[in-house]
Amino acid sequence: MKRVRLDRALPAVLVAGSVLATTALAADPKSIPVQQVTDMLHAVMASDRTVYTQKVVNRLQNDEKVIKADEHFMDEKALPLPAQMFRFGAEMAATKNKDFVYSLLSLWPVNKQNGPRTDLEKQGLTFVAENKSKNFYGEETLGGKKYFTAIYADVAVSQACVTCHNEHFDSPRDDFKLNDVMGGVVIRIPIN
Repeated sequence: MKRVRLDRALPAVLVAGSVLATTALAADPKSIPVQQVTDMLHAVMASDRTVYTQKVVNRLQNDEKVIKADEHFMDEKALPLPAQMFRFGAEMAATKNKDFVYSLLSLWPVNKQNGPRTDLEKQGLTFVAENKSKNFYGEETLGGKKYFTAIYADVAVSQACVTCHNEHFDSPRDDFKLNDVMGGVVIRIPIN
């Protein structure tokens, strides 16, 4: 099993806001399996994304009708969309730690730049779309560097997700339902 050095993994876990590594350290204090690192990072990312979507966007926009979420949130004085919040977090994490990257991609992206760019991303997004309770793991070489890549299903956790994607004029699909896979979270960690 591939392992990642603790001095690389722990800062990545901390950037994501979690110190779930404690239990993994009991077995081997020098390293954590890279798959376990990506699973821990994803647990934090998915939790934050779901909380923002359900407890902020869906509640304020759909339930209480206080403020809307909009892709042009600055101009419209609205909430950022959940996908935008996710991207903002990924961009900030990248400035704090270069040992991992993450993104939200889809086979049906509203924003075309969020489609798969590598064969492994396309393979993984297809796999999680067909197997939403299973994760996809693989290795790829990009720019001469080898990466462990993990892809996790990103599902419509609220009606706000479904409505936004189904009604957006750039969306290639208009038939999403609650709990459908809409894309995937892609996490990459360099490996030796």
